[in-house]
Amino acid sequence: MVDLHFGDSKPTDEERAAVDALLGPPESSWEGADRSDADLRWARGGREARERRDLLLPGLHAVNDRIGWISEGALGYLCRRLTVPPAEAYGVATFYAMFSVRPRPSTVLHVCTDLACAAAGAPELCAGVEARLGPGSGVSVERSPCLGLCERAPAALAVRAGDPVRTAVSAPATVAAAVLAATAPDSAPVEPPAAAAVPQAGRDGLVLLSRVGVVDPSSLDDYRAHGGYTALRRAFAIGAAGVIREVTESGLVGRGGAAFPTGRKWQATASQPDRTHYLVCNADESEPGTFKDRVLMEGDPYALVEAMTVAGFAVGARQGYLYLRGEYPRALARLEHALGQARARGLLGDDILGQGYSFDIEIRRGAGAYICGEETALFNSIEGHRGEPRSKPPFPVEKGLFGRPTAENNVETLVNVLPVLTMGAQAYAAVGTGASTGPKLFCVSGSVDRPGVYELPFGATLGELLELAGVREGLRAVLLGGAAGGFVRPDELDIPLTFEGTREAGATLGSGVVLAFDGTVPLPRLLLRIAEFFRDESCGQCVPCRVGTVRQEEALHRIAERRGAAAEPDIALLREVGRTMKDASICGLGQTAWNAVESAIDRLGAYE
Repeated sequence: MVDLHFGDSKPTDEERAAVDALLGPPESSWEGADRSDADLRWARGGREARERRDLLLPGLHAVNDRIGWISEGALGYLCRRLTVPPAEAYGVATFYAMFSVRPRPSTVLHVCTDLACAAAGAPELCAGVEARLGPGSGVSVERSPCLGLCERAPAALAVRAGDPVRTAVSAPATVAAAVLAATAPDSAPVEPPAAAAVPQAGRDGLVLLSRVGVVDPSSLDDYRAHGGYTALRRAFAIGAAGVIREVTESGLVGRGGAAFPTGRKWQATASQPDRTHYLVCNADESEPGTFKDRVLMEGDPYALVEAMTVAGFAVGARQGYLYLRGEYPRALARLEHALGQARARGLLGDDILGQGYSFDIEIRRGAGAYICGEETALFNSIEGHRGEPRSKPPFPVEKGLFGRPTAENNVETLVNVLPVLTMGAQAYAAVGTGASTGPKLFCVSGSVDRPGVYELPFGATLGELLELAGVREGLRAVLLGGAAGGFVRPDELDIPLTFEGTREAGATLGSGVVLAFDGTVPLPRLLLRIAEFFRDESCGQCVPCRVGTVRQEEALHRIAERRGAAAEPDIALLREVGRTMKDASICGLGQTAWNAVESAIDRLGAYE
């Protein structure tokens, strides 16, 4: 078996310090320390190092944060410390968009070019920034997929490597503001509070957003004064089985798009005989147009900590992992602070609230890979492998993270568990409709006057939501569900916003994305951007997706300026490729990559 090695490249002192700050100093020359006589007789720590393979992704972050890129010497040293084959580590490092294995400036400016930002002038912003920050500026300008700042489009994120790493957000960005964020991040304007993304903030009747803009997100005392940790106390009172029963009877289903019953998932995990169970929170919302989880984490971080503790108790987990988007620096800071405060106050760790239950949460940062929103790809990413989806079965409730039974839910789903317990299952189920219960968060952006996160009970219509957001004149189309969703026409705004209602209308609710586009947005260019997104984000593991997303993009390039009969051969090819991806791809990325394009052709007559 042949492995890839990096020759004689050595880590710099800074690179070595970045790795050692995470892993501790090496104990022997086998791990990179100076050679001693003892090393000639035995190797120490090999088994322990191999069991820390899951620290590969944090190690890559440590180097990238400190230096700005990952050299051969740094990667080789990290491989020695973890006894990871260099070829495998190289495959992981090159999998993520936020890492670079080639030299680049210490400051990187990520400029979003995805759907909401593209409609708000991102191409012009990129051109202006690139003209201002030419070679020699010390800044690398990179065109980025969705940064999750759609309510403030167009958006840019500056990351300056160092100890500590510095970040600055510019949104809505102008050329001057984006350049300032990149060249002087400490002087960039302060981000608006999370409540600025919630037009309903402070209004009566809100459930999931009731504390955003009302409670100080850094204060545990303020959170508890507004009902915090009531749900956890009730969970301890009724026991793990009682919690699962309440969640099941409430009708709560996953809010990430798949809409799987949460109670069934938890029951299946809890009933596994394996003694070690895990809970994973999927906070890697990378669907273009989605930013609700970011707002919850920034505006009400203790709610997520409490909800994860309740879920861990219910499924029998002692350890939880929160997989957070690498593009969310403020959410990371808020959650790290919240976890520290919860541990200090006995709300995480050993013997929580004196109930004999031990549970803790570890944050793992993603690094720019849409595919890691798929649960098994997320597990692989945490374990230190490429974020490629696994075949099912076995399902995660049987063999998930580290091969153990695992319950995985996204942020919005978990936060819904708190009102289920405080209101009671019956009262919660009375909100919404019989098949889609409870409140739902919607991410509205694009051609509206008041973009942001809206909370409505299931059953409200698309038109009612757009009226709240102030839809502008000349509405051309609405994209439901993000890039993986589908378009609807302006005369279809009476569609009820429920899982069953959108399905009957031939659309999808997905994660709650509602992107409005007026006639100023060229539809063919929008479809081409969606195709580029899926081609770029395909992990390449299965042929239907790896090849199909490329063929889809190529066809859309050919017909970008065609209409009518001239476009028919390529439209026929698109349909064939789309059916193949939908039927044969291993995961949801390939299975949904054709949805938006198909709906634009069939419902909007995009190329007629």
